[in-house]
Amino acid sequence: MRSSSNPAFRNLPGGTQTYGQYGPPVGFNQPQGGVPGYGPGRATAGEGDRPMTVDDVVVKTGMSLGVALLVGVVTAIWAQVQIAETGRIPGALLGAMLGGLIVGLVVSLVIIFRQKPSGPLTLTYSAAEGLFLGALSGVFEAIYPGIALQAIIGTVGVFIGMLVVYKTGAVKVTPKLTKWIVGAVVGAAVLMLFNLISTVAFGFNPLRGGGTIAIIFSIVCIGIAAFSFLLDFDQADRMIREGMPSKWAWYTAFGLMTTLVWLYLEILRLLSYLRE
Repeated sequence: MRSSSNPAFRNLPGGTQTYGQYGPPVGFNQPQGGVPGYGPGRATAGEGDRPMTVDDVVVKTGMSLGVALLVGVVTAIWAQVQIAETGRIPGALLGAMLGGLIVGLVVSLVIIFRQKPSGPLTLTYSAAEGLFLGALSGVFEAIYPGIALQAIIGTVGVFIGMLVVYKTGAVKVTPKLTKWIVGAVVGAAVLMLFNLISTVAFGFNPLRGGGTIAIIFSIVCIGIAAFSFLLDFDQADRMIREGMPSKWAWYTAFGLMTTLVWLYLEILRLLSYLRE
């Protein structure tokens, strides 16, 4: 079975040869055992729950994205007002940005390690990311007017484009492609970590400094995030075919949201570099 570059999809429980046997990503433990009643050829959900459908995935993902957008737009507007009034980035704005980042990270880890779907936690994660991205976008918007809308349009365009590519079969999700994408994600994460250490310790920030290397790195990350959607879509299809309960659509929505957040950040960064 193919695995996904998205840790949310790589720790799913299951029976023999199901999602629980996907290799664990770096830093995560592979789940042991399985969920009774689920596995290949078993399309039966637990009592009181029905098998997951495409509509469930669309609705849950739409709800999560809607919460993130609502919180993000409100926060971005508030951020621009604060910057316009003070002429600088106020501490409250930085606090909101940091708070959203930390809460989003903690909630995402809880969801991944619990290995159970949760609507409230998924919506909380979406709200936290909306707060973080909204505050960050507000700062960028104050410096580069119109950049946030461009980043949103770019993110939506990439998402729709990769969905069309997946549905038409223009690019097949093969084991070889999966290995390449997973390896690229891990490689990008390692480079980001070393760049962060280099920035903090030596003040050397080649991957995020806005130069040629930073532009190339952002383009590469955008490409990796785009192809990660193919693996996410494929995993969602497999969950539906395996007959996972409808509540697992929340887990799928969470996984797609993590990729969307990463993609938006990279597009926002790239646009800011190009504006320079």
